[in-house]
Amino acid sequence: MAVMDLKDLQQGETNCASLLQQLQKVWDEVGESDEDRDKMLLQIERECLDVYKRKVDHAVKSRAELLQALADANVELSSLQSALGERAVGIPEKTSGTIKEQLAAIWPILEKLCEQKEERLKEFSDVLSQIQRICGEIASKLNLIDQEPVVDESDLSLKKLKEFQAQLQELQKEKSDRLHKVLEFVSSVHDLCSVLGMNFLETVTEVHPSLDGSSGAQVKSISNDTLSRLAKTVLALKEDKKERLLKLQELAAQLVDLWNLMDTPDEERHLFDHVTCNIAASVDEVTIPGALALDLIEQAELEVERLDQLKFSRMKEIAFKKQSELENIYSHAHIEIDTEAAREKILELIDSGNVEPTELIADMDSQIIKAKEEAFSRKDILDKVEKWMSACEEESWLEDYNRDENRYNASRGAHLNLKRAEKARNLVNKIPAMVDTLVARTRAWEEERGLTFTYDGVPLLAMLDEYAMLRHEREEEKRRLRDQKKFHEQMNTEQETVFGARPSPASRSASAKKTVVGPHTNGAGANATPTRRASFSASGVRSINKDGKRDARPVAPVNYVAISKEDTASYVSSPVSAPSTP
Repeated sequence: MAVMDLKDLQQGETNCASLLQQLQKVWDEVGESDEDRDKMLLQIERECLDVYKRKVDHAVKSRAELLQALADANVELSSLQSALGERAVGIPEKTSGTIKEQLAAIWPILEKLCEQKEERLKEFSDVLSQIQRICGEIASKLNLIDQEPVVDESDLSLKKLKEFQAQLQELQKEKSDRLHKVLEFVSSVHDLCSVLGMNFLETVTEVHPSLDGSSGAQVKSISNDTLSRLAKTVLALKEDKKERLLKLQELAAQLVDLWNLMDTPDEERHLFDHVTCNIAASVDEVTIPGALALDLIEQAELEVERLDQLKFSRMKEIAFKKQSELENIYSHAHIEIDTEAAREKILELIDSGNVEPTELIADMDSQIIKAKEEAFSRKDILDKVEKWMSACEEESWLEDYNRDENRYNASRGAHLNLKRAEKARNLVNKIPAMVDTLVARTRAWEEERGLTFTYDGVPLLAMLDEYAMLRHEREEEKRRLRDQKKFHEQMNTEQETVFGARPSPASRSASAKKTVVGPHTNGAGANATPTRRASFSASGVRSINKDGKRDARPVAPVNYVAISKEDTASYVSSPVSAPSTP
């Protein structure tokens, strides 16, 4: 190539020389002076220098531009590498070659990095736009959703992109959770509105128009404001449901009380089964649509009001029914009250009109509650009194059984009587312990309440004291009979020794029949015992009056220890007076 340039230069010089020769010829022919010729040659030389100078300047400028382009390319390359966070492959470590060669080496890499930057910018823009849209949905700022995201081009590294992608995933999860909460709230609102008989669409669109279900689940509002308003709506509906349920249960209880009070037939009661079915239900158990609707509550209120008015017209009947219930409680608790006076007072109050019927019924309900409490406090003692009375009845039966001379005969049912007698003896042996327990429990009850425990108007402790006293007298009588029997047996033995043979059983029986008048007359015989033994009559009247004093009436069963057949027979067969000695 250098040879070709030399040839071109030589050719140029030849051309210049030939041109000067032609110019000399022209000047010669014209007759130009040497001075003019010198001026013209100088001018040609200057023009040539100017041309060279312009060429040089242009070359210098071109070189400067190439250097600037190379510098700019290096700067842009460094900027792209810094922004993308990675070093480009293929860039020489040291600068070598001409400027154009260096530019030619950098330019493809620069173009590749620019393309990579554009792709990275698109990825960043896509991720940031999704982040911005979700943040706008959460914050309820529509302007953020429509705005273009601003991407920081100084940091387009994969690390930064992954950070934004992780942030996007967290926001997407939060959006999913919020959407799930919104759907749960909407479902709760739907269920509550169904139970309360309210318009679901009107209720939910007041919170946000997107919740009516027409737009689909993906475009529902998930903002903090929407969630807060939904939570408040659900809470308000739950409170309303709770209040309505309490009101309905109160109305249902009033209906049941009024029905029971007035013996309303089942056919009429079944008309309000939809009201009374939830009388004991919890708030969460009520799920039937319309179960707590306002018109249903109003219907129940009207029915209660109607029954209240009907109750006023039947006040006497209702009041006497309450009084009967009260008397029944006192009767079962063996508490004596003046029923006639109470009923007369009720009639006076109703006829006078000085008391409201509802107040009268409420007062009687209060009396019934107090009566039940008092009956409950007496239950333990009354149960023991019943056991004691049952034991006394068995004691009385055992005494009668022991008097029966034919009890050991092989008659029908004799073995059953023997079994009953054995059980009765075991039960009679427990009577003292029963009495001691009753006394202790009764005294504790009286000390705790400062009242006297009465049984059908008679002080229980007085009854028990009477029983204990009579039992002691009975024991003494039994002991005396045993001693007397022993004395008579001794006398009979002495008579047999003096007079010979012992009397036959038949003669003894005959003598007993003849001499039985004596014990009956003086009250010392066994048959005189029942006149002193206390026994319960069918009406429950006892030998202790309300002041704790004795009277002539029969008393509680106090059949202490039954006398055996042999004791009785020996006692009635003995003579009235001791026999004289021969």
